[in-house]
Amino acid sequence: MRILLLGPPGAGKGTQAARLAASARIAHVATGDMFRQAVAAGSDLGARVRDVMERGALVPDDLTVAVVRQRLGAGDCGPGFVLDGFPRTLPQAEALDGLLTEMERPLDAAIALEVPEAVVLRRLAGRRVCPRCGATYHVDTDPPGEGGVCRCCGEVVAQRGDDQEETQRRRLEVYQRDTAPLLGYYAAQGRLVAVGGDGPVDVVAGAVLRAALGRQGR
Repeated sequence: MRILLLGPPGAGKGTQAARLAASARIAHVATGDMFRQAVAAGSDLGARVRDVMERGALVPDDLTVAVVRQRLGAGDCGPGFVLDGFPRTLPQAEALDGLLTEMERPLDAAIALEVPEAVVLRRLAGRRVCPRCGATYHVDTDPPGEGGVCRCCGEVVAQRGDDQEETQRRRLEVYQRDTAPLLGYYAAQGRLVAVGGDGPVDVVAGAVLRAALGRQGR
């Protein structure tokens, strides 16, 4: 099963990609996580992308494609994968098509999570992340432990810099300009499946899994 998830920031792509990967026993390939890990590690890659991420802009296509190419070649991607956060531009989508053609592993579906902008903004404003282990919480729907500490490792959670309101709006503008055109791109290929993302996590996860299974091998 080879799936990618589309949707604006805050649509729940990370949560649903992780759920789908666990249910289907395939790899969860999240470019955002890979970049954030690089920033935390102080690597050369992290230094190159840190400023871009803090401004809510997109990491350059050539760098992102190179990272994804390396990741999809890993052994755990053999049974399949869920792409989360990639592609984000038409050139990236075209590069992905070329890469998957090389690998003889075509995409099964592009699943679009549809969530109203007001809901997206509310989700982003309440999101909190553990700087140590990366666990994600929401102050309303899934709060951290008492005192704002991570329930996994005990570190104090924080709001990501790119979840601040001004940056949120810039990210949504970037999404509409650069990423939303992918909906038409994959629709033209017959690979787009829309799923309502404004609902309980378990309900949305079920809909995403059904959509993925319905497209597998087609």
